[in-house]
Amino acid sequence: MTATTIDWPIQLSHLGGTWQVTGSCHLWRINSQHTIMIDCGAFQGISDNNELATQVEVERLKAVCITHAHLDHVGRLPQLLALGYRGPIYCTAATHALMQLVLGDSLQLAGIKDESALAAFSRLLARQVVICRYGVPTNILPSLTVTFEEAGHILGSSYLCFDITPLNKRVVFSGDLGCRASPLLNDPTPLNRADLLILESTYGDRLHGDRSQRITQLEAVIKRALSDGGAILIPAFSIGRTQELLYEFEQIWHQHQDAKHINFPEIVIDSPMANRVTDIYQHHDSLWDEASQAKQSAGRHPLDFRHAHRVGEHALHLTLVNRLKSTAEPVIVIAGSGMCTGGRIINYLDVLIEDPRTDILFVGYQAAGTLGATIQQAAAGQTVIINQQKRRVNAQVSTLAGYSAHADQSELLAFIGDATLPVGEVRLVHGAAPAQYALAEKIRQRFNIPVTITAETATP
Repeated sequence: MTATTIDWPIQLSHLGGTWQVTGSCHLWRINSQHTIMIDCGAFQGISDNNELATQVEVERLKAVCITHAHLDHVGRLPQLLALGYRGPIYCTAATHALMQLVLGDSLQLAGIKDESALAAFSRLLARQVVICRYGVPTNILPSLTVTFEEAGHILGSSYLCFDITPLNKRVVFSGDLGCRASPLLNDPTPLNRADLLILESTYGDRLHGDRSQRITQLEAVIKRALSDGGAILIPAFSIGRTQELLYEFEQIWHQHQDAKHINFPEIVIDSPMANRVTDIYQHHDSLWDEASQAKQSAGRHPLDFRHAHRVGEHALHLTLVNRLKSTAEPVIVIAGSGMCTGGRIINYLDVLIEDPRTDILFVGYQAAGTLGATIQQAAAGQTVIINQQKRRVNAQVSTLAGYSAHADQSELLAFIGDATLPVGEVRLVHGAAPAQYALAEKIRQRFNIPVTITAETATP
């Protein structure tokens, strides 16, 4: 193959994920004829322009590489295909499975209900996907390879190492890096080298605290709720968070299986999306960490144990809501959406938030303006609006720390510092301006390397 001329220093256009943590989409101008795209995410919760037609020349786009399946990293792929892109889309097998599910759900929420149209999109996407294995270089242009490495964020998540062979240069896109010691997932693979590292900065200005205490805290909430005799409602994100919770509930139940004085309640996973995601996690159990695989080999099933019950049909969901409205019996309900912006959790909150026996447990970030944030910040007895009705917050509201799927400041710094060879330069993306500035200062102080802050060149 004839070598492709690749410009250095590289020219990047950030079509999202600059001063904010959504819409990640980066266009790399390889040369005057070729571009490649890293992630193709949709903006969520803000009014930014999701339009790609004026930003991407599809005929020059030679490859798309996807770090992981969250909507803010894949949500504009349907638009890109509608614009005529028919080139390869590189990702891991688990990312492909999750991506099909996430994009199908997103299209339905956007009003596309025709099953044949959804199936046609799924087939088109599948034809263009090229499955990549961790640690194995893949040629995407004659002079450019990409290697997917484990990022530890969600199942199948990766950071991408691009090697420009004629120049002996490596460009690394972090995608979203996960926390170390997360349930089910392996830790991020240590970085080998990077002449340029494009690094996320979601929590570049904060630390998560002691994650090792979260099972103890979770158990304490459960026991308190048992003494109250009411339901525990957990708004949870379908990908990652629900599976972590199931893993830790199984751990608690296993530790107390012989305790006669503790009668743990049943767990209901009332989210069709979360249940399908859990199936994908189970199918790809070869990607689980060593501890999780050992449990499964010993006959334990961290995501499918006897106290966990799935709810699929909407009619069954309504039956359960009405039953709890009448009885308020002890039960743990995990339902979406994670920020209470919609989904089945709304119906549970509507009928149970005024019952003082109810516990509402937040295990994820609640963005300003969401119902979740309003409930989280409400004083006892204050009213909130649910289903267009005023409801008084008589339930006990708790927040458990340590459930973030993003690396914190110390872990981001360690990702740079633990590299086999010194990192040459860093460009920060996927973070609010304060997070980027704080992380940039720490990087400069500790490593004395150049840092570019994309928030400086993007207008909120």
